[in-house]
Amino acid sequence: MKEKIVQTAGKDQLGGFAPEFAHLNDDVLFGEVWNEKAIDVKTKCIVTVVSLMASGITDSSLTYHLQNAKAHGVTKEEIAAIITHATMYVGWPKGWAVFRQA
Repeated sequence: MKEKIVQTAGKDQLGGFAPEFAHLNDDVLFGEVWNEKAIDVKTKCIVTVVSLMASGITDSSLTYHLQNAKAHGVTKEEIAAIITHATMYVGWPKGWAVFRQA
């Protein structure tokens, strides 16, 4: 059986201030969506990195998801090819920004 994705960052960081948001982050996004079986976790990691890249999000969440992609089998060569490919569609500056973090 594949390992279950578990996240507690919402509760750890925002549980006292925004408990509903923490629940949605930890229990729905990571607890349900990330553990849904139609797409494997490696593919979800790739989709997430590209989605963040397309949105121009290059903060700690991108760093986390790049590390998560590596932890779930996305190789250095694959992430370089993914970023290069996505750059052609989302924009050159975004590609540079993601390469700097990767």
